[in-house]
Amino acid sequence: MDNRRPPLAPAFRSLPEYVHHWAQTTPDRRAFTFVDHPAPDSRGVHRTLTWRRLDVRIRAVAARLAEEAEPGARVALLCPQGLEYVTGFLATLAAGLIAVPLYPPGLLGQGDRLTAVLADARPAVVVTTSRHLCEVRELCDRVVAVDQVPDAAARDLEPTDAEVAYLQYTSGSTRTPAGVEISHANVVANARQALSAYGADAHPVTCVGWLPLYHDMGLVLSIAAPVVRGLLSVLMDPVAFLHEPARWLRLLAAHPRALSAAPNFAYDYCASAVTDAQKADLRLDGVVALINGSEPVRPGTADRFQAAFAGQGLVAETHCPSYGLAEATVFVSAARPGEPLRRFALDRDALAEGKALPARPDDPRAVLLAGCGTPAGQQVHIVDPVSGALLSEGEVGEIQVRGPNVGRGYWNQEEQTRRVFGTDGRLRTGDLGTVLEGQLIVTGRLKDLIVVDGRNHYPQDLEATVQDTHPAIRRDRLAAFGVAGGSGERVVVVAEHTRTTNLAEIDVPALVRAVRAAVSGRHGVRLADVLLVPPGTVPRTSSGKVSRALTRERYLAGAYAADGAA
Repeated sequence: MDNRRPPLAPAFRSLPEYVHHWAQTTPDRRAFTFVDHPAPDSRGVHRTLTWRRLDVRIRAVAARLAEEAEPGARVALLCPQGLEYVTGFLATLAAGLIAVPLYPPGLLGQGDRLTAVLADARPAVVVTTSRHLCEVRELCDRVVAVDQVPDAAARDLEPTDAEVAYLQYTSGSTRTPAGVEISHANVVANARQALSAYGADAHPVTCVGWLPLYHDMGLVLSIAAPVVRGLLSVLMDPVAFLHEPARWLRLLAAHPRALSAAPNFAYDYCASAVTDAQKADLRLDGVVALINGSEPVRPGTADRFQAAFAGQGLVAETHCPSYGLAEATVFVSAARPGEPLRRFALDRDALAEGKALPARPDDPRAVLLAGCGTPAGQQVHIVDPVSGALLSEGEVGEIQVRGPNVGRGYWNQEEQTRRVFGTDGRLRTGDLGTVLEGQLIVTGRLKDLIVVDGRNHYPQDLEATVQDTHPAIRRDRLAAFGVAGGSGERVVVVAEHTRTTNLAEIDVPALVRAVRAAVSGRHGVRLADVLLVPPGTVPRTSSGKVSRALTRERYLAGAYAADGAA
């Protein structure tokens, strides 16, 4: 029954209205399944909500929230990953309140961010679960535990006339987290755009995800898109994936026409950590799309993942490099499933000068990037970041976006809203990119650019060279950044060593010499400092990306002096 193509839904204004529609038309179909892994060797315990049950739970929790807060008030979601999170988020929207997707206290490395976001959003009430009641009550006087609200509390709700659905706080990779105002219209539009881009509007898929639901991609791909299309969404906890990545692959294999997304490191992690014994019973020929939204997307990652799982039937054309950001709800552009990965070898020196010129793929000075396809239901322009003039194909500039998915602005930040969202409806992303052969190519972050002797250097390009220099350097757990020096900007690299290597076992001076030589030879850059630090020391954003800005702050504060070596 669950494999049948769901009937098309009429256009509704909000996600709760879509849930109510599916509850009336396909009440017994599965809507959301959460797969828990309570023990290290657990193969997964499944809990499921049908559309009818989900609708009842939403109406019950929404009624309870309406007793605690006035329309337009903020509601912080401090739930763990699971069905209660889905219910709490949708119930907040149904009650005409503004959701603030977050996570329970105690998430490793995210305590300061949680404090900052709560101080900025000033929620009237917090939604959590019984398990986290005590710790959450220390943060807010009004707390609603989703699992303690009885079904009997459910009542019919009028469609909300509120404009803002939720505040999506940015990951904070280049600045203090800011809350993007995402309207009901924004999230419905972006869900439809993503469904169209990945072919899920024409063919049924199963959304399988472990991305945190407080992250923009996790929220849209695992909640919004399935709700709009009436698809089954299968969820698991990010920690369960990190403990055993094969769990994610098993869920992909177990569900027909699976669609999923993960950051770059997850594909490399699976390729290196999943054993031959774990691969033995995997069949991945039913997977239709694997989304990689990292910046930039490098073809080598898709190649390593494909080589690792081709024997399990994985089709190369399932890899879909994509681009998005919180200010655009999430989705902007994507390569389409079923199409070969588009690869571009670009001249590094020309790229630093703002030109995307082809190079031989085997040229050591070539930068290899993947095309992120084309947008769906929105416009993308490449403009000069200073003059705002439109640039021609092959010229590198700021990526700007216009469409119904672009958020309303930043919560309580008028000046920053004017600067980023502008008055012409065009979102200034702060990301650099170009268009080649009709493909959007993301080259880096404008604020992350390192300028040495008048030449631009992309930090992720330096990082790629560094992590390939020595096997003790942990992939995707390093940061290159510039710091002010007496004669100009100095370049610093802070890199974690692998978890399987003890720092005492590494010839650190030899490693540092190798890193300096590689960066000098390939990029013409002299590194002022190279620090090798323990795993978990380089800070990451809420979406799992390395935070270069925070790494730089910690470096300047001397936080790495005891661990590193220059």
